[in-house]
Amino acid sequence: MEIRIPAADGGIKGYLATPEGPGPWPGLVIIHDAIGLSQDARNITDRFAAEGYLALSPDLYSRGGFFRCVKRVFSELFARSGRAYDDIEAARSLVAARPDSTGKVGVVGYCMGGGFALVAAAREFDASAPYYGQLPRDLSALDGACPVVASFGRRDPTLRGAAAKLEAELESRGIPHDVKEYPDAGHSFANKMGPAPLQTLARIANFGYHEPSDSDAWKRVTAFFAEHLK
Repeated sequence: MEIRIPAADGGIKGYLATPEGPGPWPGLVIIHDAIGLSQDARNITDRFAAEGYLALSPDLYSRGGFFRCVKRVFSELFARSGRAYDDIEAARSLVAARPDSTGKVGVVGYCMGGGFALVAAAREFDASAPYYGQLPRDLSALDGACPVVASFGRRDPTLRGAAAKLEAELESRGIPHDVKEYPDAGHSFANKMGPAPLQTLARIANFGYHEPSDSDAWKRVTAFFAEHLK
């Protein structure tokens, strides 16, 4: 359902999906890709709720839509500060404080959201699942991170070598992790990008949905979350 997430400047939009049956449940904050809080993002949120999580997707473009907000949000991603991080924390706090919550909250992110999920792993979350997320420029951002399960595509032209680099950084810090690079997948392999013509163009550029990789990553992520959040 569509909800309002309280924030310092009046609140932002979000999409909340709740599991069936009695709680309490652990929570998840799911951070959308650069496209925004699309139907695909809502479907992913519903999918996590079906696995037994209070799943909340904040709309980081609430204050003006894609065209007015995307540049600012990306700037805040790389700066590791700003309203986007405040919004993510507001979503985490809202989920954690619900009476049907266990208080444990993980974070999931796709593409742009994956970059946020990596930085947020060293903040107040209990587990993080970045999908093809940009690594922070200053890798000290990973100091003190929660357990991380990360997924990349080897055919992704934007993140060559990122999986191996992230695994080495997590290993050196003693952070529990599961990092995997899928040989036949490109960028956005877990996102369904709308109409078939758009998906075809995306695949030509090694972007777009790849079911076998998505299926395997889903099993890894849900198993990792079951260990660290439930």
